[in-house]
Amino acid sequence: MQNATARTVCLRAAGAALVVELTEPVPRVLHWGADLGGLSDADAAALSLTAEAAVLNNSIDRPRRFTVWPTEADGWSGTPAHEGHLAGGAAAPGPVLTGSTHRELPGGGGEIGIALTDAAAGLDITVTYRLEPSGVLGVAASLTRRADADPEPYDLARVSTLLPLPARATEVLDFTGKWSRERQPQRRPLGHGAYVREVRRGKPGLDSPYLLTVGTPGFGFRHGEVWGVHVAWSGDQRYLVEQLPEGAGVHAAVLGGGELLRAGEIRLAPGATHRTPVCHFGWSADGLDGLADRFHTLLRDRPGHPRTPRPVVLNSWEAVYFDHDLDRLRRLAERAAEVGVERFVLDDGWFTGRRADNAGLGDWYVDPQVWPDGLAPLADHVRALGMDFGLWFEPEMVNPDSDLAREHPDWILGPARGRGPTSRNQYVLDVSHPDAWAYLLERLDTLVGAYGIAYLKWDHNRDLHEAVHGPGDRPAGHAQVEAFYRLLDTLRARHPALEIESCASGGGRIDLGVLARTDRVWTSDCNDPVERQSIQRWTGQLLPPELIGAHVGAAGSHTTGRVTADSFRLATSLFCHPGIEQDLTRCDPDELARITAWTALYRELRPLLHRGRQVRADLPGEAVLLHGVVAGDSSAALFCWARLTTSPEGQSGRVRLPGLAPDAAYRVRIRTDLGLPSLHQTAGPAWFTAALDGWVPLPGPVLARAGLPMPTLNPGHALLIEVRRA
Repeated sequence: MQNATARTVCLRAAGAALVVELTEPVPRVLHWGADLGGLSDADAAALSLTAEAAVLNNSIDRPRRFTVWPTEADGWSGTPAHEGHLAGGAAAPGPVLTGSTHRELPGGGGEIGIALTDAAAGLDITVTYRLEPSGVLGVAASLTRRADADPEPYDLARVSTLLPLPARATEVLDFTGKWSRERQPQRRPLGHGAYVREVRRGKPGLDSPYLLTVGTPGFGFRHGEVWGVHVAWSGDQRYLVEQLPEGAGVHAAVLGGGELLRAGEIRLAPGATHRTPVCHFGWSADGLDGLADRFHTLLRDRPGHPRTPRPVVLNSWEAVYFDHDLDRLRRLAERAAEVGVERFVLDDGWFTGRRADNAGLGDWYVDPQVWPDGLAPLADHVRALGMDFGLWFEPEMVNPDSDLAREHPDWILGPARGRGPTSRNQYVLDVSHPDAWAYLLERLDTLVGAYGIAYLKWDHNRDLHEAVHGPGDRPAGHAQVEAFYRLLDTLRARHPALEIESCASGGGRIDLGVLARTDRVWTSDCNDPVERQSIQRWTGQLLPPELIGAHVGAAGSHTTGRVTADSFRLATSLFCHPGIEQDLTRCDPDELARITAWTALYRELRPLLHRGRQVRADLPGEAVLLHGVVAGDSSAALFCWARLTTSPEGQSGRVRLPGLAPDAAYRVRIRTDLGLPSLHQTAGPAWFTAALDGWVPLPGPVLARAGLPMPTLNPGHALLIEVRRA
């Protein structure tokens, strides 16, 4: 609604709200967080009145306001909304309001557009706030040099999207990681100054901040008030939370982020426009699970979200590596079909000269020495067995030992003085080079069409260091991401049924920018279930399970060397988009039987797993985890009780099953399809013993409020608990 008297605009959806007052010279943010209800004129006036802060000693001589485009012109001494200069001048932005728009969205929420102009720089700025029905707020901006502006280009140094935080938000959670250990949480108290995370890898990276969250002290999965931001951009990024002693108007701190621009990267000539990535902001009164609910709903509401059941995948990498032999791969495909696999993906090693990882990358032609009849004999065999056929690519990279590198050295990113060291024996292809882009599109388009490829595993295995191009060494990171997006968009337009996975040494490129164009992510190169329990748990803070690739590897992990029980590996993979990453032709009959039972269990439960709400229990320590998926109406659930390490405690005590309705009647059983876990006790609790034989009636108050005593498992084991409304 827009109040004509107070000029206040309120966006509301799913219990969240943004309130903006269209003040001059720059509108200000009155509120972001819990829904305040339908604001009457009196309510809006009261909110405006209480948004006026005190005038402090030794301060500017009027109350500070936190505006939609905060700069020093507002008396804001923190990170400004934008920085730049015009040949060394026009370096003090002073935008003023020139207009606004407001509209409601059909499913709830709405959109506010605010137009500003900075006369000194000749910039027209538009800020758009879009509150989705999920309650997630997307904020983006465009900056356009006026056509009649000074011909000197405006050097744009930074654009940051910022929203206010209240004084009760005092604890920060974000993520770090490394190869095979992505999305590891880290917490810290919020102090004065700026906590900034900058990504300079040309992609979000294995140590991506991912979702920067600030909340009330001690917030957890099921409790506490939290505010979070995600930068939907597949290149360099910047996240921050900042608190100054004087606050931000009546607010205490700010939360935000944006693309990290390199010096000289964006130079706006008259008529040129720069558009920022969308920063997605979420608020929840129900802890991290409530925040995850909002983002999962946002993603599931997308028109392009996968609607068909997610197929069981077999990827060939850990089965055969570079040893591509048609007969061996046919036998692997036959065994895959027997156990219930629905999609077969041929990984690295199929193209010219690719016998190891030090040659061939960039030469995207089927190697006639290994595949004299092309890939058709395998692809046709796979489809005849009832499976989709998929193929691995790494289009943005090139080995120095390749025909492409030898014939087109100008297509490779790097400074004119000479490129630095290779990483993983490869350099980065300049995808923004028109000829390189056209080559990649032709190769991808041709191969997808020729072999009826249903699925691409799109990899990206190194950071972008010294990502410059041309004789002037112009920074290329921003152009690289835009060209990558354009390549994906064009390929998908030509092949609408094609599905694409975003992989980058595992989980190095997971963001909502790439996911607007792809269908799932490869979560990590690590299939060790002990590591995967944590990696998947926190990847789910942003993404719903159906977008998270999780494969079952061999007993001995390829990345850690740890040996684990197949029942634990299978149970861990079940809760995402599952697949297989091992040589099934070497499995004994008992293991094959359990894998077959697992694919059947997944097909039975995937409507629940991929439509329900993710839940995670707050437990002391990290020795045991309880997580699951609960139907939207709380009528059904599947939980995983997993033990990663030993602990001093012999008993778990009562553990509540989150997400169930306390006033409902339920029945509970243990799913034994994958085999039984190993117990670290003589016998389990009485309810557990009974539930091994079938359904046990248990009321909602016991499950949701009192809790169940859990059996003590040995490390590296998991238990599946199914719950249905009685």
